[in-house]
Amino acid sequence: MRGFKAFLLRGNVVDLAIAVVIGVAFGAVVTSFVKDLVTPLIAALGGKPDFSNLYFTVNNSKFLYGDFINVVIAFVIIAAVIYFFVVVPYTALIERSRKEPPADPTTKKCPECLSEIPIDARKCAFCTSPQTA
Repeated sequence: MRGFKAFLLRGNVVDLAIAVVIGVAFGAVVTSFVKDLVTPLIAALGGKPDFSNLYFTVNNSKFLYGDFINVVIAFVIIAAVIYFFVVVPYTALIERSRKEPPADPTTKKCPECLSEIPIDARKCAFCTSPQTA
């Protein structure tokens, strides 16, 4: 029982549970947005007041293809939101963090003649001035 309790109280499980709950709530919001705002807007352009009323019948079986259209529109909107607000920022963040820091310099400028000399040099090869450490 102790191992099960440790598993449940791990950060990953709690984070995943929160993500699922927020995802379900977000899905409901997007579905409502599509059903109540987007679908009537698209239907107004096409002449139908609502897609959910679209169906055809075969052997007394109703095929509600209008509901399917609503679900497809909701899916496309959810996918677009996930892509533009999660995937793109996450990818940019990962790319920024992968950039290597600049390499340590291997040369320095001589303060007398401004020539490039090795960083460990004790004398400038061009003007022979002594270099500080």
